[in-house]
Amino acid sequence: MLVNSANLNGLRVGYSTLFQGGLSQASTMHARVSTEVPSSQKEQTYAWLGKIPNVREWIGPRAVQNLSQGDYTIKEKAWELTIGVDRDDIETDNLGIYGPLFTEMGQSTGSKWDMLVFEALKDGFTNTCYDKQFFFDTDHPVLDKDGKEISVANTDGGSGAPWFLLDVSRAIRPIILQKRRDFQFVAKDQLTDDNVFNNKEFVYGADARANVGYGFWQFAWGSKQTLNAANYGSARAALSGMKGDHGRPLGIMPNLLVVPPNLESAARKLLNSENAAGGETNEWKGTAELLVVPWLA
Repeated sequence: MLVNSANLNGLRVGYSTLFQGGLSQASTMHARVSTEVPSSQKEQTYAWLGKIPNVREWIGPRAVQNLSQGDYTIKEKAWELTIGVDRDDIETDNLGIYGPLFTEMGQSTGSKWDMLVFEALKDGFTNTCYDKQFFFDTDHPVLDKDGKEISVANTDGGSGAPWFLLDVSRAIRPIILQKRRDFQFVAKDQLTDDNVFNNKEFVYGADARANVGYGFWQFAWGSKQTLNAANYGSARAALSGMKGDHGRPLGIMPNLLVVPPNLESAARKLLNSENAAGGETNEWKGTAELLVVPWLA
């Protein structure tokens, strides 16, 4: 193949098409547990976290609910993936090896958000959220009905494989995916580019700017205890009974059970079986949807 502008333009279009095809095939499981928030700056402050608005009876003047309650900040990160194509491979028309690579490039970049979101969920036992506590912790500070600070848990500890029970029906899901710019395909494939002149290599890449953080911990239960009926029932009761400041019920209804592959069997038995282990009716059948996440392995 002649290495000229017309042929290079054709390669660019072809590689971009393969990239987009791979991107469209990428997993989007992260959308089930995360809220995507657009950002226009390197650091985004979520001052409203920590105060879930509450409707009150209108007596006298309106009471403005101040949402500036915290300084929780998510700092964006830059991400990139780059592939080099040797000029010799173009001249000898040895390009068949690159097609699958560009498709995989699209799948890899598209799956990055899954990896980030579920890594954040898995690391919630050691990463802090807006109240300066670990996202999954036993002593989140909450005000009771008398205005006294008490500690509330959204985990029961343990040392096994982690599993998560979530309420993903709300506007804000447990994980925040902050995006300033999604992955875009770019090329340095001009004959005068330094990479071509110095290294006889045409370079194609994709890059993005984004990061993840945590939303309301009250919407998520994380456990490393055995996934069984007793622990699942305790998790549901704890989440459903969550209250905001001053004893206000939050109306949480857990509807998604997230597990790694090694807990899939236990989770399916728990949510799908007609009968429990002792032969009695399985009271937890159909109480949540199951999401098996390979990124949690």
